[in-house]
Amino acid sequence: MADEKTPTRFSRLFSRRRFLKVAGVLAATGLGAGIVNETSGHRLAKPLLLNPCRSGLPERLRNSPWLVDVWQGLDPAQVWDCHTHLAGIGDSDSGIVLSSQFSSLLHPAFYVRRLFYLNAASASPQPGRPAVDENYVQRLLELVAEMPAGFKLMLFAFDYFHDDAGHPQADMGGIYVPNDYARRLATAHPHAFEWVASIHPYRADAVDLLESAAEEGARAVKWLPAAQNIDPASPRCDAFFAALARLRLPLITHCGEEKAMNADAMRYGNPLRLRRALEAGVKVVIAHCATMGEDEDFDAQNKARPSFELFARMMDESAWQDNLRGDISAITLRNRKPEVIKTLLEKKAWHGRLLNGSDYPLPGIVPLISPAALASAGLLPKEAVADLELLREYNPLYFDLALKRALRWQGNRFPAQVFATRAFFVDA
Repeated sequence: MADEKTPTRFSRLFSRRRFLKVAGVLAATGLGAGIVNETSGHRLAKPLLLNPCRSGLPERLRNSPWLVDVWQGLDPAQVWDCHTHLAGIGDSDSGIVLSSQFSSLLHPAFYVRRLFYLNAASASPQPGRPAVDENYVQRLLELVAEMPAGFKLMLFAFDYFHDDAGHPQADMGGIYVPNDYARRLATAHPHAFEWVASIHPYRADAVDLLESAAEEGARAVKWLPAAQNIDPASPRCDAFFAALARLRLPLITHCGEEKAMNADAMRYGNPLRLRRALEAGVKVVIAHCATMGEDEDFDAQNKARPSFELFARMMDESAWQDNLRGDISAITLRNRKPEVIKTLLEKKAWHGRLLNGSDYPLPGIVPLISPAALASAGLLPKEAVADLELLREYNPLYFDLALKRALRWQGNRFPAQVFATRAFFVDA
């Protein structure tokens, strides 16, 4: 059984000096933070790699038609970003634990990936602000403060990878974020945060932990099956599904290919594996609408099909009209095809069942999202590109929201109800 107070490995595996050295090398390439006139807000050179993480929206951006349009017909108090990652390195009392994949240069791809995550979240060690965990939360609070009152973030906890016997494996999966940490932040900052529990269903105490989380105000449960070793189609999940249905807590679960975390069980991200949860009466939110990768089609001799195609099939099945949702986090990333965005915009019958989330901190990673490429694909007005790119440097959350509100395809756009997510999680 995982201990919520497992000591961090930060002192052994992470060097602040090493981080600054690597970040400095990246900045020195000339691909770094760009230059902006802080008085006028006009960009003199735009970043290509690192996010400069500027503070204080300039007046020019506040008056941008693309920001003004965000709130047309939308009550900010109904807007809960339903896909916000809580992260850090464990240099506080958070209880966060990083696996060696993210903490060691012996795993360079994941190590560099972590540097980008921390840069995007403005959480890197800074003079006078050396604690990464605290920087991460402080930046979130600053970003929310620039939104109209009522806007909130749903912060994700993240349970350990567990083996098939239900035992935690701390060095697998990537990161551990305790439920208690997410709960404490939501309690301390109720104007800004709600919290989402993460509980591995193979744990012997899974149902007990779920009941406690519900009593303590958790709005949902988050899984990333491929990185946590969770098979949603396994009978081992049945007791947990029964409790979710009884407690009316939605399950937000990643589907499709997983790139951000170390994922050894990619097949568990197949949307069709969630039929078992739906049959048990669970309200299921398929993260990212399964917009990347391929999975086996259980309905057609296990042939490989795009994960998004399997998601679409489930959305169109009448049996799941009440309980199945998709969140549109990450759909604008470069590794998604424009066609999936076009389909989501065209499928008006789905719009009442789509929920917006940012997948923060990913919108702050400069190379991951290209407004110019979206405009070239006919999905975004070209006039919006410059303001949106600059907005990302100041507020990635606002950037993600404004970008999705500006998406268009053949006269279709996401209606306000896609962003008014609060009702689903309050009334679930």
